[in-house]
Amino acid sequence: MKDPIISVSGLRGVVGESLTPEIAVKYVAAFAGEAAPGPILIARDGRPSGKPLAELIAGTLAFCGRDVIQADIAATPTVGVLTRQYGCGGAVQISASHNPPQYNGIKLMGPDGRVIPAARGELVLNAYRTGEPNWAPHDSLGSSTLCEDTLSKHLESVLAIVDVARIQKRKFRVLLDSNEGAGSLLGRKLLEALGCDFEILGDKASGNFLHTPEPTETNLQGVCAKIVESGADIGFCQDPDADRLAIIDSAGRYIGEEYTVALCLNHVLASRQGPVVINCATSLMNEAIAKKHGAPIYRSAVGEANVTDMMIAKQAVFGGEGNGGPIDPRVGYIRDSFVGMALILDSMAASGKTVATLTDSIPRFEILKTTMPLDREQLAVSLDKLVAHFTDAESSRLDGLRFAWHDAWLLIRGSNTEPIVRIIAESPTIDRTEELCQEAAKVMQQA
Repeated sequence: MKDPIISVSGLRGVVGESLTPEIAVKYVAAFAGEAAPGPILIARDGRPSGKPLAELIAGTLAFCGRDVIQADIAATPTVGVLTRQYGCGGAVQISASHNPPQYNGIKLMGPDGRVIPAARGELVLNAYRTGEPNWAPHDSLGSSTLCEDTLSKHLESVLAIVDVARIQKRKFRVLLDSNEGAGSLLGRKLLEALGCDFEILGDKASGNFLHTPEPTETNLQGVCAKIVESGADIGFCQDPDADRLAIIDSAGRYIGEEYTVALCLNHVLASRQGPVVINCATSLMNEAIAKKHGAPIYRSAVGEANVTDMMIAKQAVFGGEGNGGPIDPRVGYIRDSFVGMALILDSMAASGKTVATLTDSIPRFEILKTTMPLDREQLAVSLDKLVAHFTDAESSRLDGLRFAWHDAWLLIRGSNTEPIVRIIAESPTIDRTEELCQEAAKVMQQA
């Protein structure tokens, strides 16, 4: 049996292989023992395997003496809002994010409605690996209730951060690609409330994806064509649990995920002043935008929990990750595609500009993400060689090894699950970006 892909905030694996009932029970029981007092909320992203997993997890939590609130199908950011709304001790979101249909996963959240931070996650991991479930006696089993209204509070929170009347006047035509994930549920309500003329692709939340679920340019070619055919002003594309958002313009141009946070940030900083947090692999576009608005910007280690930890510490007004994950603390410390949709439509309405024009006004950088085979035992030596090689750059080991020049950066991170290293670079030109990746790979091959 293969091991699941596991981190401090959750696990994922192939159902029946690396994600089995035994693993799910043991992992959730470990979380039950470490979670704060209060009921535990359970939701899923629509994959067919999610329903039996939800039933199994609900039973596990009840046998651990924990009350359960079942939200059925809900987007991950919606789960964050519900967790706070109902005073839960935590939440379990059943989702494998952008992974293929054979995968599913378990994402853990704390009582503050955000992905559990590393310290809390380590406690759960330790209990999962070394502890035994603490089963409750027959007269102390938990109860289960159904959450009747999963959408209203989240919808209200998102609408509160934009000028609804201003957006309604524009009557934008929107194509939303929810791809049979959880995003269509709130997506429909949000676009209705904003007065949009819209069409949703994959609005049954069945988990039977219409295309490969990660919202990359390659996977969205068919959606790009539909944008043009429908005459839409903009296309929004979600991953299955709707915490990531990619954008397509009216000409069918894939703007992508890196621009999601940048477009939102440019709009937010026009009216709100304060610090910004992104991770160390997110585009330099955001630094240029923050500088234009006079806002301090900070970089965290990669990972949503790391970004939100730093956002709280710095009292940031906005943050996010370059995989299409905007985070607005007014709605919640969690990546939220609905925040992205609302803010970008608000920016279009306020400026009178198309999303293409707004995108083209942002300083452009070329980012490239590559990998190369490398055994973990070779990684430390390779990183030291890189430090000795790139002497003209500022280096940081916050997360892997990152080099920064005034207009470029290079990040090298070892994989936790495969014998590979990820090499990511960004600069103003694709030639220089490719050169940085190739140079780093050459140095590591010689180590």
